Amino acid sequence: MGGASGPGPQRNEEAVSRFVERFAADMTEAGMQRTASRVFTALLTSDDASMTSAELSERLSISPAAVSGAIRYLSQVGMVSRERDPGSRRDRYRLHHQLWYATFASRDSVLIRWENTLRAGVESLGADTPAGARVAETREFFEFLHNELGSLMDRWRIQQERLHPAEPDGALPPA
Repeated sequence: MGGASGPGPQRNEEAVSRFVERFAADMTEAGMQRTASRVFTALLTSDDASMTSAELSERLSISPAAVSGAIRYLSQVGMVSRERDPGSRRDRYRLHHQLWYATFASRDSVLIRWENTLRAGVESLGADTPAGARVAETREFFEFLHNELGSLMDRWRIQQERLHPAEPDGALPPA
């Protein structure tokens, strides 16, 4: 099965399964769709961060249609990609490299769009009205977040370079 451990320490599959369900529940509570949370966590716990629909269906005891819907959602939010196994017609789903960095970095355009919409909202409502002031505060928050996100991402990259020095060819070791 995709993501199975090779030689080396054996995984406690029962404990891994409990972890998948627990972390998926945490993600669901935070707002992600339940099945998408489970599929994401199954991929996260796969050694190669990659599985086929059949493997996901079997691992999570869900239908192929449920896997398809979850993958569609995870693809739309930029967390997984679809690829073909060489010489096969089977699709394989893979988590993006540096997933969290890429996910948050892509939020930059969303924050800018929200700021612009909120700015127009303030103009529509009037900055001196209670509703206009609330919308302005919301815009200010997202503007602050947008401005801070760049330096936060830079600090993360620097920390990762410190914790995982580049290989001689300049590439970071696999995550």
